[in-house]
Amino acid sequence: MCSACWQRRPERPFVQAAHLAARLAGPPGWLDGFITHLAGGHGPARACTMITELGRLLDDEYPNQPQNLLDRARRPGRSMGPLARALEDYFTAGGLALPTDQAERLAAGRRQRRLGAIPAPLRPAAARFCEHMLAARQRARRAGTRPRSDHTIETALATVRDLAKFLARSCSKQDWALADVHDIEAFLATLPKARKRRLTVLRQFFGFARTQKIILADPTRGLAATAPRGFTGQTVTLNRQRALFRRWTTGTDAHPHEALLGILALLHGASSSEVRDLQAAGIDPGTRAIRLGKRPHPVPLDPASWQVLQRCLAHRETQRTANPHVIVTKGTKAGRASASTAYMSHVLDPCGIPPRMLRCTRLADLVNTMDPKLVAAAFGMNPEGVMIYLADRVDPGRLPEP
Repeated sequence: MCSACWQRRPERPFVQAAHLAARLAGPPGWLDGFITHLAGGHGPARACTMITELGRLLDDEYPNQPQNLLDRARRPGRSMGPLARALEDYFTAGGLALPTDQAERLAAGRRQRRLGAIPAPLRPAAARFCEHMLAARQRARRAGTRPRSDHTIETALATVRDLAKFLARSCSKQDWALADVHDIEAFLATLPKARKRRLTVLRQFFGFARTQKIILADPTRGLAATAPRGFTGQTVTLNRQRALFRRWTTGTDAHPHEALLGILALLHGASSSEVRDLQAAGIDPGTRAIRLGKRPHPVPLDPASWQVLQRCLAHRETQRTANPHVIVTKGTKAGRASASTAYMSHVLDPCGIPPRMLRCTRLADLVNTMDPKLVAAAFGMNPEGVMIYLADRVDPGRLPEP
């Protein structure tokens, strides 16, 4: 057979694995299963490249226990490499090794980049505030309460970074103690829609700075988040909803991932994170219901939604993946992780409507036509979070005729 045909032959990884096992003095017992895992999730050429790299690790003088091998397979930098990801998926699924701290390393790098962007005179206080949030998270984990996520900490550091840049450039101030209430008001005015969120973070930061004797007076004391508490976002008109429904149910232009995310957000108020974490094991064909996020009960699907889900599952079958999630991308089909947040945020770009707008449209409609407490119970939300969608007026069409 020619070289091109041999490169694409499915048996090629197993032949190379047999040569590797014959060369090793004592091949590990998990080698055959791992080769099968590689051949099922990667092409022959990619799998053979990783087998070659695995052979170099098994031939060196270091121990070949799964945990040690996983640590040595990791590459330095933001990506630990395809071999390390494949080893981590296989070893953790079989209980042979513990997961790596790759997510923690990436989060630490993101925090460091945000701290590095702060002007040097203002950076030490922000670094101490970051350490304070990390320590509080460890205490919350030990106490069993709700700890801050990496995203929450990074958002807080980003707000402190933006304020530090604003003080240095616009106010010519290089000390946190020189910040006054007028500076904070001017900073909050740069993004009026984010006033409440930014003010919450700044109150936490300046409260910490005051306890650490970095400042004498809290400049955020007395400031109020004057933004309205009700829902102020945008919704989709009824005609636009009908056009989107036809695009995702009867049209042929939409990608299966776009159709699934759009129809679940439009009809069932699903968020992008709920659809991203949806797994094939959470689908009940008997009752045609699915498990979405932290909702207390399965969500029954109408015929249109069930048809869109079946089309997405058929697309998943063509990828020949062992990933348990319904939405599988090119970067996740070889592993078990869910699709990235960045991918889900751009799935609905062809139709020009973000998933959050569709979810808000559905919630606003349900809350204003049903009991908000029932909506909160069905969606697994807090009643306070649902009440912001309740309008402060009565639709004239719902009033009885005089």
